[in-house]
Amino acid sequence: MDEVSPGAGRGPRERGGGGLRRFLRRVASSNAELEAEELQKTAGGEGATPITECGERRRHRVAGTLRTVTLRPRGGAPALEAELYDGTDVISLVWLGRRRIAGIDPGRMLRAEGLVSVQDGRKVIFNPRYELRGGP
Repeated sequence: MDEVSPGAGRGPRERGGGGLRRFLRRVASSNAELEAEELQKTAGGEGATPITECGERRRHRVAGTLRTVTLRPRGGAPALEAELYDGTDVISLVWLGRRRIAGIDPGRMLRAEGLVSVQDGRKVIFNPRYELRGGP
């Protein structure tokens, strides 16, 4: 009876050769792609729904990194608007009547929850509940 080595007849994926494939993919990927992949993993670990899957008029929990934070008046009242990116899409978080919120700064990671609506083709959560995550 001939002995066959454990890896004989199998492709690189089956022999655990995925390490080289992952390395080559990381080298070939842009920083934006790598950041998006990392954010998707983080958001998934937070129990969040990917933003691309958030349906209108439903409550969702989302998590990601704030890209921009701007003061944009709405109807004559102040409104703090932040763009949250989770690696799949962006959603606007809008706090009505607020000019500034401590910790809500570009680059900050957070988890937010609220009713998703669509305004001018963009997903928005007004006055979301939020939890700051990690450092800026």
